[in-house]
Amino acid sequence: PVEIKKEAAMSELVPEPRQKPVVPMKPTGINASLLGYIGIDTIIEQMRKKTMKTGFDFNIMVVGQSGLGKSTLVNTLFKSQVSRKSSGWNREEKIPKTVEIKAIGHVIEEGGVKMKLTVIDTPGFGDQINNENCWEPIEKYINEQYEKFLKEEVNIARKKRIPDTRVHCCLYFISPTGHSLRPLDLEFMKHLSKVVNIIPVIAKADTMTLEEKTEFKQRVRKELEVNGIEFYPQKEFDEDLEDKTENDKIRQESMPFAVVGSDKEYQVNGKRVLGRKTPWGIIEVENLNHCEFALLRDFVIRTHLQDLKEVTHNIHYETYRAKRLNDNGGLPPMTVETEENHESNL
Repeated sequence: PVEIKKEAAMSELVPEPRQKPVVPMKPTGINASLLGYIGIDTIIEQMRKKTMKTGFDFNIMVVGQSGLGKSTLVNTLFKSQVSRKSSGWNREEKIPKTVEIKAIGHVIEEGGVKMKLTVIDTPGFGDQINNENCWEPIEKYINEQYEKFLKEEVNIARKKRIPDTRVHCCLYFISPTGHSLRPLDLEFMKHLSKVVNIIPVIAKADTMTLEEKTEFKQRVRKELEVNGIEFYPQKEFDEDLEDKTENDKIRQESMPFAVVGSDKEYQVNGKRVLGRKTPWGIIEVENLNHCEFALLRDFVIRTHLQDLKEVTHNIHYETYRAKRLNDNGGLPPMTVETEENHESNL
């Protein structure tokens, strides 16, 4: 009887097995043969019309030392004066002691499609004797834009279309030394690659020979890999095999893009071309035999612009949002408006 009691006690202590949650059945796909035209394919045209009406935002940041042709390259990319050039420092002016952030907005229209383009410049970056932590104001600015978007999202009365000031792409300009990346380059990309899409570019590539350019590109890729720096397009975000194949080619062959920028036109073989005039000829910006500007333009604008926006929203912003809400105990951040409403309710 003692043993029976023990067994009874043991059975009471043993917890009942937890029931597995009921997994809903996946809907079975039936390849129905249509008896006539429905018009499902018109959804693409409907989306196109809506996008053409509303337009879209694209925010691009340029980072690098003064004199690397950042403004010129952005003007060349969008074939308009979208970025102000700094014509060097006047004697009266002082070089800024800290990194400044300057955003200039434009509306560009092509083929009936409107794009609100914002170019964010960072004068003062890397121009000091001591450049320690000079990436911090840039990271702060990027996170401030995520915070702004998050506060708009959690408002009770949300705007129909939240203004998007988040940085979708950061062009990081590498000095064409031909040797290796500077500690500042590595430090910046190591910190910022976690919060924004970084595309490294070698500036003023016409200062290097073809052999120097190829070797420098390989060396930069190797250094980024050794230091665990992920640049855009990140391997982990490839959606399918087609994406992986296309992006692998870009990662292994094109990156970093060795570019030359110019917004001046010259006559070459009866054609007007953008280029840089030298004593031995004209360097054609859009000629792939001369530089990789055309590859960069196609990559940023013609093939990956929408993906840059999606990775910003679904990965970088989502990471910031999750951390912010987690730090706040799962509650949305308090805005001035919500604080006032809360106080009035009390």
